[in-house]
Amino acid sequence: MDSKPQGLGAGVKGIGKLCGAPWARRLIWGCRKAFSSNRAEGATYRPENLRPDSVTTLLRLGDRGLYCEVGDFHIDPWQPVERAVITHAHGDHARWGSGTYLCSREGQGVLRTRLGTDASIQSVDWAEPVDINGVRVSLHPAGHILGSAQIRVEHRGEVWVASGDYKTDPDPTCTPFELVRCHTFITESTFGLPIYRWCPEWQVFDDIRAWWTANRHAGRASVLFGYALGKAQRLLAGLAGADIGPIYTHGAVERLNRDYRAAGVRLADTRYASDLPKGYDFSGSMIVAPPSAAGSTWLRRFGNVSTGFASGWMRIRGARRRRALDRGFVLSDHVDWPSLLAAVEGTGAQRVWVTHGTREPLVRWLTERGLEAMALRAQWKGEEDADPVEVAGEEIPA
Repeated sequence: MDSKPQGLGAGVKGIGKLCGAPWARRLIWGCRKAFSSNRAEGATYRPENLRPDSVTTLLRLGDRGLYCEVGDFHIDPWQPVERAVITHAHGDHARWGSGTYLCSREGQGVLRTRLGTDASIQSVDWAEPVDINGVRVSLHPAGHILGSAQIRVEHRGEVWVASGDYKTDPDPTCTPFELVRCHTFITESTFGLPIYRWCPEWQVFDDIRAWWTANRHAGRASVLFGYALGKAQRLLAGLAGADIGPIYTHGAVERLNRDYRAAGVRLADTRYASDLPKGYDFSGSMIVAPPSAAGSTWLRRFGNVSTGFASGWMRIRGARRRRALDRGFVLSDHVDWPSLLAAVEGTGAQRVWVTHGTREPLVRWLTERGLEAMALRAQWKGEEDADPVEVAGEEIPA
């Protein structure tokens, strides 16, 4: 498995060149550096090195989610199970009702906030091996949100990795993505089309700060929508030190900010918007809220506002118009197309399962380049128009 899929790397480079994105080429270089490092350490994953009786379907998709029969555990189940290994705390990946949960130590705080004090949660450090009924399980950074993990599963020399949601571009709110070599890679494909490619983060925040400044000069408040867990904190980290005006937050955002601050993540100073009295003048301020607050009566308290949304979907011009937004900022916590291809190549996997998002184009691309690829119907959703504002089963006030 040390030999790279024919044509895949060339395809990634072609997309990077087409997009004019030098960072895409840096990612490819990083993946190949990882190839060299793994080879130097003797980490080979050639299928022919496995014993004939050890090549199995180590994971399969059942009616409750991704299941490891040998270890008797599920990864991100969508129904309650006895033993759940969790990639991250978003509601489509971490659901209430399971007997026990295993997550990364970095993500334990936000998972506890989402699942409540009664949930039985075990946390482990990055790459710390855990034996589950003879199966070796370890968690590795996915770079999606705080504590997001890829799940590495090893049994009798065979290695599978379930990515969960991930991005390869670093941000200050979580541990950066780590490339993990494997035989089978189970990947998301939320933005699995060549049109999806991200600009450098600093450009996006330059645009956000310029928009906020213009609104302040016009006497308007700036309402910036971003998912309550992950995206909102990434926005607040990027706005730390902006010194343009005060920043207020929706209750769903502020509740989760506490977990990020407790984990040592530096965020901009914020105040809970609903603590302010009626008639308070919010002009010139920034308000960070989940998409579910768009069009709600909660927005009326801010008076004259300009609205923006930070999401990968803003890459499509019509997405902003459909939501009646003033501005759209292309900022995603998922891989774009060039980074998705580079990540698949970097794993060295010869078998790739695509679980959610735009699956068929990626499956076709990989199949044409000699990989065994297939699409799975999963209930994970990736990046959506709106996110839940529930925490531990209770609605969080605006």
